Amino acid sequence: MLKVLFVCVHNSARSQMAEAFLNRLGGEYFEAESAGLEEGVLNPMVVRVMDEIGIDISKNKTDSVFDFYRKGKAFSIVVKVCDEMSGQRCPIFPSALHTLNWNIEDPADFKGTEEEKLQETRRVRDEIKGRVEQLISDYKEYSTSRK
Repeated sequence: MLKVLFVCVHNSARSQMAEAFLNRLGGEYFEAESAGLEEGVLNPMVVRVMDEIGIDISKNKTDSVFDFYRKGKAFSIVVKVCDEMSGQRCPIFPSALHTLNWNIEDPADFKGTEEEKLQETRRVRDEIKGRVEQLISDYKEYSTSRK
């Protein structure tokens, strides 16, 4: 089983969605957690769009990547979902065997009406799901060789 950590700025949106998708879709081969650079609060739009597809993350808590590091947690893969291309800082986790950079837009930055922000958040949700499915495909064989 491969341990995967999804990291972003506040652990309030993208990393929470990615963790939920990997645990749901690849739970037999992967164990996912998520954390942020700074303490955050779950984004209510993200909770809502995940609930639309039957995944309840409303009770999730936000975690600090520093707490994980201090506890000595080890991960095979760290996925940075921060939008570094837009200048977001993203934490590093030095003990990971593989680090992936996904550069996904932050739903907290979306502008417009509530419906427009929901639509953009759904787009990000679907992008993350696709990337998680690709991660499963790319690393599943590696995971099964470590059982």
